[in-house]
Amino acid sequence: MRKLVCTTPGSFSYQDGEYPAQRKNYSILKITRIGICGTDLHAFEGSQPFFEYPRVLGHELAAEFIEGDNAEGFTPGERVTFIPYFNCGECIACRSGKGNCCTSIKVCGVHIDGGMAEYLSVPSYSLIHGEGLSEDELALVEPLAIGAHGVSRADVKPGEFVLVIGAGPIGLGIMEFARIAGGKVISMDINDNRLTFCKDKLKVDYTINPLSDDVDAKLKEITNGDYPTVVIDATGSQRAINNGFMYMAHGARYVLVGLQKGELIVSHPEFHKREGTLMSSRNAHREDFEHVIKSMKDGLVNPATYITHRVKFDEVKDQFESWLDPKNGVIKAMIEM
Repeated sequence: MRKLVCTTPGSFSYQDGEYPAQRKNYSILKITRIGICGTDLHAFEGSQPFFEYPRVLGHELAAEFIEGDNAEGFTPGERVTFIPYFNCGECIACRSGKGNCCTSIKVCGVHIDGGMAEYLSVPSYSLIHGEGLSEDELALVEPLAIGAHGVSRADVKPGEFVLVIGAGPIGLGIMEFARIAGGKVISMDINDNRLTFCKDKLKVDYTINPLSDDVDAKLKEITNGDYPTVVIDATGSQRAINNGFMYMAHGARYVLVGLQKGELIVSHPEFHKREGTLMSSRNAHREDFEHVIKSMKDGLVNPATYITHRVKFDEVKDQFESWLDPKNGVIKAMIEM
């Protein structure tokens, strides 16, 4: 079995691995598609928190179900995806129905080896039926579920102005599900090409580039002086996250989906006078995955919109570094096995 290992920051190695042994309560999958996300890119750069090397990356996956223990309802050859956040089921978070932030969580491709391999063993409880979706669509369910979960945390209401900071793949998913929830979406990014993508492909209502626009003036103009009642960060940039506090309406909710290694810096009086609510959003719930799949099937989300680059597994080592360069216009790179 071939696998691709990120041995150190900036370095990949194709290696031979053993076909996974069948274990109790686990299932074996044959990987067919692998989506590349910010976590993978940051791991390659050496800037991903909670990360150790060497590691097999990859958690945005479509697969064929091969065999499993305690996997009732799944049949060999069935197209599936899975929830790549493996939880203990016993800690306070798990007991509260928040396995997505389990105290001993193991995220596939981050804390443990992931799906850049021909075969992968996963807990059977994590499996999700393909519901007739294509391999490309199934590989995009997980990143879109991240966005759906962030919107759920924000509890977006119809008619609210929702500022999404960062128009990368996760930010785009947030915009989609904020729109589906009825929000009036404002996209903020420093890349004009990304902002054009938001307007043309996602039909985002408003865009702001903080490098060329007066952010404060534009937010006032768009919101009739009120500012957004929901702000969601998807950048993972310390500066962007810290600036986001100043974009909140009084009474607003601020949700951090992006993750960075530094500190939050905020004027306490500015935050306090707004009676603001600050939340983090980590991973996603099964309900978020189901929401994404239903939205795809109902035609509310077109996953094909996101895929800008496509490569074979044998080409990943040579192509991966190029996906870090904004000039290449990568929204979502998809690996075909």
